[in-house]
Amino acid sequence: MFKKQLLLISFAGLMAFGAHAQHVAVNGNVNDTLTLKEIVVNSSYADHKSPLTTSEMSRRKLEEIRMIPSLPYQLELEPSVVVSGENGMVGATSFRIRGVDATRINVNINGITLNDPESQAVFWYNIPNLGGMAQNIQIQRGLGASNGGTASMGGAMNLQTFSVAPKPYAQADLSYGSFNTRQYGVTVGTGRTRSGFSFDLAYNGLASDGFVRNGKSDQQSLFLNGGWYGKRSLLKAVFIMGHQKTGITWDGASAEDLDIDPTFNSTGSYYDEFGKVHYYDNETDNYNQRHYQLYYSFRPNPSWTLNAAFDYTHGDGYYEQYKDDKKPGSYYGLISLTETKKSDFIHQKKMNNNAYTGILSAVFQTSRFSATLCDTYLYYDGWHYGNLIWAQDDLSLDGVNPLEISREKPYEWYRNRGQKHDNTAFLKLNYDFSERFNMYGNLQVRYVDYTLSGMDDSFDSIPWHQNYLFFNPKIGGNFQINPENRFYFVAGITNREPTRSDIKDAIENNETVKPEAMIDVELGYGLQKNNFTFNGNLYAMLYKDQLTPSGDLSSTGYALMENVDRSYRIGVELVAGYRFTRWFSLDGNITLSRNKVLDYTFTDFNDGDSIMTTYTKTTDLSFSPSIVGAAIATFRPFNGAKLQIIGKYVGKQYCDNTSREVYALDPYFLLNVRASYDLTLKNGGFVRFNLAVNNVTNHSYRLSAWVGDWVDDYSSETTCYYYHSRAFLQQPGINFMAGVTVGF
Repeated sequence: MFKKQLLLISFAGLMAFGAHAQHVAVNGNVNDTLTLKEIVVNSSYADHKSPLTTSEMSRRKLEEIRMIPSLPYQLELEPSVVVSGENGMVGATSFRIRGVDATRINVNINGITLNDPESQAVFWYNIPNLGGMAQNIQIQRGLGASNGGTASMGGAMNLQTFSVAPKPYAQADLSYGSFNTRQYGVTVGTGRTRSGFSFDLAYNGLASDGFVRNGKSDQQSLFLNGGWYGKRSLLKAVFIMGHQKTGITWDGASAEDLDIDPTFNSTGSYYDEFGKVHYYDNETDNYNQRHYQLYYSFRPNPSWTLNAAFDYTHGDGYYEQYKDDKKPGSYYGLISLTETKKSDFIHQKKMNNNAYTGILSAVFQTSRFSATLCDTYLYYDGWHYGNLIWAQDDLSLDGVNPLEISREKPYEWYRNRGQKHDNTAFLKLNYDFSERFNMYGNLQVRYVDYTLSGMDDSFDSIPWHQNYLFFNPKIGGNFQINPENRFYFVAGITNREPTRSDIKDAIENNETVKPEAMIDVELGYGLQKNNFTFNGNLYAMLYKDQLTPSGDLSSTGYALMENVDRSYRIGVELVAGYRFTRWFSLDGNITLSRNKVLDYTFTDFNDGDSIMTTYTKTTDLSFSPSIVGAAIATFRPFNGAKLQIIGKYVGKQYCDNTSREVYALDPYFLLNVRASYDLTLKNGGFVRFNLAVNNVTNHSYRLSAWVGDWVDDYSSETTCYYYHSRAFLQQPGINFMAGVTVGF
């Protein structure tokens, strides 16, 4: 019903606008009176005077890759970016920047953080095709510009939703691909009316059977934007809604199972009384997310701009899982009323959360000096609880009276709450000493108050409260040698608190988890000529108590982290492009780096051995390849046609912090082909045909699901034997997506 209503609304809008709209780019030139920034709180964006290492994707570029199902994969060719997926491009996907994971990359929409306040990650499948509602995306590597929410410990991503269009427009797209993947979307807008109003709507849907078993996906997103644009003020409201139901795929599978069946996924498996395996059909992750945003900007005179923004985000959802042959007492604190000690169960791990964000900022600007003062306050209130909705046998709390357990009357076996107050204030300054040289400073103070209370799913009490006060300064400069050559440098300090899963894991293991700190120093050079561009960047990211993945996962798919005392990421990034002729160009980037943990202590053994040896060595940081590169050859054989041959290389990486070869992930190279043809219609509209063939060499490669050491303490009465264990995420071989887009 939900999907049908959205489709009716979207297609009604398409028909209404399509009859009279003219074909315009969504990012077309706007009347000169509209001088206010579309991003009302725009301090998170880096301009040409900010000495930050950035890359940017324009609206046009995002339109060309629209049929790629996941935003992380749309970013795959950006410098230092490594993308991974549990099920190829569909379902749960993520990306790393310089080896830094998603929980430590600040992501914001229109200046308001998108990161979940507790996990500090962004789950991209909660709002599918965010790129379909974006005006542009800027990626900042290393130190990001100050912003509210989670700190940037290695990168930031800034997404700006649609800017006001000068004229009405309408667009519809439809694509189909491997694994019965269907993607569809509608985008319509009024453009700026004579009275200064503008409205936009974008609906996107995605459905797929997925590459692996149970990799199904059903996702929708809706974007509504309405604004009034005056000569001195701007008022804008944005609504973003995402809905997703996807199969659980994070468990991965052993190499032996994947050698037999590359699509193997054990989640939801259970055995009947005859020992035959079956699969529970509804082993799924379900989530709804809604963002309500309001922005106001006022410019009393050419020197001052005052901004205010508010966001309310609500999310609710659950994992539904089948548990086979488990003890009711150990898992749910219940007593079986039958003679069997173990039984089968279905439970839902649920969450319901609300986040409120308010932002106030003032910008002062003259011909040589600019200053931005901004304060962001966020309050988060989230509940986590578990419902048992089915049991194979009768269960009881007291061993006498049976419990009635069903979807309608679930039994709640745990509940806990997280509350977070996060206040960030910063002052950003820029002064032009001359037309060629400017200095940049950014001083941020961040206060975090975080409380956990209640009981976890393993019956551990988690009363926890901590305050953090961080000071994050940055300073840098730009030197424009001439119109073609530019140097910049920047240095700064960033601190960040641990996530909810970090804290819970530490409580369960009677350990202490620390906040992490980073010093980042970067030196860059840029060259811009008519047919040639080059950018080079040297960086040194030095960490204290860095929280880095240990290689293992929690029961709900979160990467378990560990503090490492001293570590670093040092590297060089090179980006270049050359247009040889009107019809042929080459673009590429490469990152060469060393990513190390200093004096890391770990234990190792031979499988089946009873002897464990302790080592202290300098090792590689997990999931941090020393070589990452991409190359694109673009051919334009005739007007409207484009063919791209794309290569992506990711070097060898390790799945924990020990550099043990048993936990190494082989390097891989992927070759993809994309083709498009744009046909201009007589009425000013257009039709675009797209085809993407991925992994054309049918290369077989695997990503890591989890790794871990385990002890078989039942093998002998007197001796324990140790083993290495790991699971992989098999990636698809050759696959395709084909689509058509119609616009007016």
